[in-house]
Amino acid sequence: MDTLTGLLDGPKARGAFVLRSVLSTPWALRIEDRAPLSLLTMLDGEAWILPDGGQPVLVRPGDLALLRGPDAYTVADDPRTEPEIVIGPGQICSKDGVGVATSMALGVRTWGESRPGDEHPSVMLTGTYLAEHEIGRRLLAHLPTLLVRPAGVNTTEDTLVRLLATEVTRAEPGQEVVLDRLLDLLVVGVLRGWLAAPDADAPGWLRAQADEVVGPALRLLHDDPARPWTVASLAAEVGVSRAGLARRFTALVGEPPMAYLANWRLTVAADLLRDPELTIAAVARRVGYGDAFALSTAFKRVRGLTPQEHRRLAAAGAPDAGPDGVPGSARGDAPAGAAGAAGAAAGAGASSSRPGPTTVVLAAG
Repeated sequence: MDTLTGLLDGPKARGAFVLRSVLSTPWALRIEDRAPLSLLTMLDGEAWILPDGGQPVLVRPGDLALLRGPDAYTVADDPRTEPEIVIGPGQICSKDGVGVATSMALGVRTWGESRPGDEHPSVMLTGTYLAEHEIGRRLLAHLPTLLVRPAGVNTTEDTLVRLLATEVTRAEPGQEVVLDRLLDLLVVGVLRGWLAAPDADAPGWLRAQADEVVGPALRLLHDDPARPWTVASLAAEVGVSRAGLARRFTALVGEPPMAYLANWRLTVAADLLRDPELTIAAVARRVGYGDAFALSTAFKRVRGLTPQEHRRLAAAGAPDAGPDGVPGSARGDAPAGAAGAAGAAAGAGASSSRPGPTTVVLAAG
């Protein structure tokens, strides 16, 4: 399994927040929900995305914008429009300090404010991952703040946008799963486009997966982290010398094979700990530790908290949306616009070394 697959094929989106917003000009949404990853596309009209500390970027119909959290940003019809609506942590959506999710609901997974006589309101489609997936954490830490893939670059993704636009307003059994998988496919498509770009500033360990030697070695470690790997046994599997693999792996990935494996095991363990049915001992065995004590010692040393503490914080970090997908439909206080929320506790143990605000707009062809 490659690491990009691990981002979305491991934990997958689970009940991701997907919403269609209908907004009459002028409009502006201030997004402060700290969601780890959000995708935005315009179905009708244009929008400006204004990352804090970054340059405004215009998004036209069909463009796909991927926003890495937890940094705040604004989405507006014009960079000069002042936000009236603020989306905060915990899926709190307010206008002048008053919750507006219920009053602005327009139907199944649809929200906004279309003024009388406005025949061409802006229509925005957004999808947000509600919790930071542990397996994708290393990739998320290297993503630009804003990544935009113009419409027309990939016909498959253009088709998926239209399909998601159709599915988002349907209320049928299993609809949440359909939306999750469509969102996954779109996000993977944007990430693949970024990684394939010649000027992509992707981390070495991710680029290394295309290498004919290091790529297979990485996949072996990802697929079977519990195996008692040594550099020699890994080199034998990929058909190179021990010294050759160690040298090439370190040069491309940035750390030796066994150091990478140790970090990967803890990354997988952090995700498995979200499952309350798995004991810490069972998690330890799945990732190659002899017992719960050995895992706890390594986990505490690297992540600064015990597996029990991580499990408790993660369990408290993912609020859910209402049954019809309108934010806060069960509470009357959740968000609209581009994002759901990620509880701060869900990010416990995440790397603090994130790049500054960066924007990447992929070439149109």
